[in-house]
Amino acid sequence: MKERELEKSEERTGEDAQERTARELIELLNELRVILPGVQFLFAFLLTVPFTQRFPQLNGLETGVFFVTLLCTALATALLMAPSAQHRVLWRGGVREQRLKLGNMLTIVGLVFLVPAMVGAVFVITAFIFGLGYAIGVTLLLLLFFALLWFVLPLRYRGKADES
Repeated sequence: MKERELEKSEERTGEDAQERTARELIELLNELRVILPGVQFLFAFLLTVPFTQRFPQLNGLETGVFFVTLLCTALATALLMAPSAQHRVLWRGGVREQRLKLGNMLTIVGLVFLVPAMVGAVFVITAFIFGLGYAIGVTLLLLLFFALLWFVLPLRYRGKADES
């Protein structure tokens, strides 16, 4: 099955396996260049929040969600930076295909952690400003939106590429 997929890929793009892997690795690293500034900005913002004057006014739930949000953001940052770091460490090591597979997996897991990070930040702010009821409603809608946009929609098309 894997060999057949590679043959189809070569037919479609005219690339051999080495060229395809090089291109895909560059595409992955470019995608990370788009994602990372926003994640790093969110992380930097969250690191400053506890030092503001109004942070002590958060209740126990809001403080707990904030802490989980901070941890998810740190994990997302680490996971999304890992493919670039590994690219440097394994430079010319002859393991491009393995780096691509691992980088893809780390990026997906990083995005999975980014969802609760972003939703958690919105929850804390919404709860602080408008109350728990609004926060729950907004958070659930936002969680559904991220899940559909980032994961459900792409997975609908995953098998269709094999059919063509």
